Amino acid sequence: MATVKLATLVIRTLAKPISAQIKNQAKQHETFRSICISLAQRMHMAEVQLRTNILGEPARHHVKPLSETRAIENGANALAEGFLFSVAAALIVGETWRSSRSQSKQRGDVNERIEELSANVASLTERLERIQESLGDVESERARNTELARIVERVVEIGLRGGWAEFEDTPLKVPRVELAPTSSRVPP
Repeated sequence: MATVKLATLVIRTLAKPISAQIKNQAKQHETFRSICISLAQRMHMAEVQLRTNILGEPARHHVKPLSETRAIENGANALAEGFLFSVAAALIVGETWRSSRSQSKQRGDVNERIEELSANVASLTERLERIQESLGDVESERARNTELARIVERVVEIGLRGGWAEFEDTPLKVPRVELAPTSSRVPP
């Protein structure tokens, strides 16, 4: 980023002497001189028409053309300023393009990261569903085991009362077997 700004500054600095050279060449070369004269005369005509239309100055049917030296000077200045303006505009366009490219690259990185996170979320959601299914299986097994423990306990209790009832008054005590603790059971 700093190198780009430094390069921009160097280009602007180099453009000023080039602009001065364009001015000098416009005064010395016949082709440049004719271009400068025609450019300056058109700019002068446009300026007079604008002043007439916008500022309300009295209309002139015949506009006096600029002198040759003044036209060359104005045309050379216009060419030099146009060159400086085009260099500045090119630098601005280049910087805008570079920053938009950088932003699009950042957007691409963000989009990749979002896709990666979406895939992780989908994977974790699938894993959570499997865990919930296994928990549901464990809960159903726990309920089934509790029910079986209650049935076995009831069978043992009935068997002890029915077949082993004669041991109740003897010194031999029949141990009470509890397979699974139940909170709703009331002791006899």
